[in-house]
Amino acid sequence: MEDRILIKGNREGLNAVINMDKFNNFDDMLEALIEKLSRGKKFYKGSTLKVTTDLKRIGEEEAGKLKTLLLEDFQISNCIFEEAEEKNSKDFNGVYEGRTKFIRKTVRGGQRIEYPGNLVIIGDVNPGSEIHAAGNVIVLGSLKGYVHAGMGGNDKAIVAAFTLQPEILQICSLVTRSPEDNQKPSYPEVARIKDGSIIVEPYLPNKFI
Repeated sequence: MEDRILIKGNREGLNAVINMDKFNNFDDMLEALIEKLSRGKKFYKGSTLKVTTDLKRIGEEEAGKLKTLLLEDFQISNCIFEEAEEKNSKDFNGVYEGRTKFIRKTVRGGQRIEYPGNLVIIGDVNPGSEIHAAGNVIVLGSLKGYVHAGMGGNDKAIVAAFTLQPEILQICSLVTRSPEDNQKPSYPEVARIKDGSIIVEPYLPNKFI
């Protein structure tokens, strides 16, 4: 149930994305958060933590309790609360599920795009660029950069492209590279995890929905 709480790092500090729908109550969530943060306790000292969740599910007293615990027990310097964009912070189990962002341009070398949902890129992803998504990555063009789908532990995510030739392809924690002598197929392909490995298959309508 790792998808209940997602801890991410950014330039501002740390972001804890909490899906309250996955917990019975506040205390249940708090126990799971303490357990997750305890694994990397030494790395959180002095940092700012932004908590993104359904704030309607957390009362003022509970928010104070959470903030006090983070500041005192984990020595986090500041705690900020942020309302989640959508209440349905669901698993990304299908192409059409969850928040989706559309990028209507070619992603050039040196550019980095990150999104906590599905990414659909209408254009090419050039070598030297980076694409990171918590959900699926769909490229309506050539994918030749570094792509990471399932960021944060989603092993159900897929990567699909009209031309799938990434420099590095990562789904969840699994990483692979395209063979140097790989001949470009004339059909769209989909990469996904099966039996603990990343496999690449021709795209077949309705198969991955």
